Amino acid sequence: MNRKMVVFTIGKLLKVEALLLLLPFIVGLIYREQEATAYAVVAVFALLVGTLLSWKKPKNRNIFAKEGFFIVGVSWTLLSLFGAFPFMLSGEIPSLTDAFFETVSGFTTTGSSILTTLSPISHASLFWRSFTHWVGGMGILVFTVAFIPIASGRTMHILKAEMPGPIIGKLVSKVSVTARILYVIYTVLTVIQIILLVLGDMPLFDSILNSFATAGTGGFAMSDAGIAGYNSAYIDGVLSVFMILFGINFNLIYFFILGKIVPVLKSEELRGYLAIIAVSTILITINISSQYPSYLKAFRYAVFQVASIITTTGFATANYDLWPMFSQMILLLLMFVGACAGSTGGGIKVSRIQILIKHAIQELKKIIHSRSVTSLRYEGETISTKTMENIHGYLVLYLLVFVVSLLILSLENIQFQTIFSAVATCINNVGPGFKGVGPTGNFGFLSDLSKWTLSFAMLAGRLEMFPILLLFSKPFWKS
Repeated sequence: MNRKMVVFTIGKLLKVEALLLLLPFIVGLIYREQEATAYAVVAVFALLVGTLLSWKKPKNRNIFAKEGFFIVGVSWTLLSLFGAFPFMLSGEIPSLTDAFFETVSGFTTTGSSILTTLSPISHASLFWRSFTHWVGGMGILVFTVAFIPIASGRTMHILKAEMPGPIIGKLVSKVSVTARILYVIYTVLTVIQIILLVLGDMPLFDSILNSFATAGTGGFAMSDAGIAGYNSAYIDGVLSVFMILFGINFNLIYFFILGKIVPVLKSEELRGYLAIIAVSTILITINISSQYPSYLKAFRYAVFQVASIITTTGFATANYDLWPMFSQMILLLLMFVGACAGSTGGGIKVSRIQILIKHAIQELKKIIHSRSVTSLRYEGETISTKTMENIHGYLVLYLLVFVVSLLILSLENIQFQTIFSAVATCINNVGPGFKGVGPTGNFGFLSDLSKWTLSFAMLAGRLEMFPILLLFSKPFWKS
């Protein structure tokens, strides 16, 4: 392993975080809050540590697969730790366990919270919570690769380790330019959403933070009432559209901007993603219609909640714990499905599920026609054996982390729906679960052991298992 390059890159990332921490510091100054000092102190500390680690530029600046996975796994953990320090220094979240959980939940765009009320939280900290969603949505390493030169080549390994989905491709020949294009699209869409929310009479500060949370598909609330507090069909509609939009593969959005409509229309994943949203919305609307004065109002809440859960944003405008079991089961399944690959959403991803279904059908056909030779095709291309092995490996590790996390949380001796949905919502980076951790609950009542377990599950889910779990592999360190 090129250890010098690993240390150098992590140092660069800490300096980037120091720069990002200045934004909540400025917000704190604007609102004349003493909590701003905590962000300034941590920014200086991160800058010093980052400068020490990246002081000497390595002669060999190549990053290969091994370095890429290691950098992603370690840096996300370190960035979450440094990001938790302001909460502790300000006294708003004095516990390291709680502060780390909250920050990991932010960077991984999960949106699960240990806070029982948001009323005493400063504007600076509210901004930092939502801003971590925006940074973590596209990926802080993608941001760094886009705007700060790190390696002499092979930075694609960093994108592969951080970007979600079974297949990662470049939009253009240079990885840094690809990353830059993605962030420009991401930023422009966020700004458009902010403008539309302001036009809906949402305060500017709220519009910015809610747009951060939507773009990163995170879902941290601005107030105890959440999105429901605005009580606006217009706001619900804008958020629903943008949640669905940010759940689409950004490559397709790029093609659409360029006027290449055919690849967008032919996308199997996009068609499957939109079909799942449409069918789920119709079924839930019918199922909950008796609880609302009209089908239109039932549709409003159904489409918002479906968009929120499948994109793993986690916003809530209704207490779906009170919905019929059929609707709750649909939402639970959507937690696992997730959004499209190459989006800011979490979950297993629509593309993986579609490929697995195709593979299962192919295996059934082989049993019937044992001598037939067929190839598995997806999005017009043949799926390689390596890709299938990657998908199967991911699912095995996903189930392993899920089961182990579930066993650890079972020590809490609380309601099964609570612990099962807590693990499901954290590993899939959704946010709220059901019952105790539902849309009206939080994760604050859990033990420290459970919170650390769920923090690990959030990181493993966001980085799609391999970068985090490889850190615990002896051969990974030795060879």
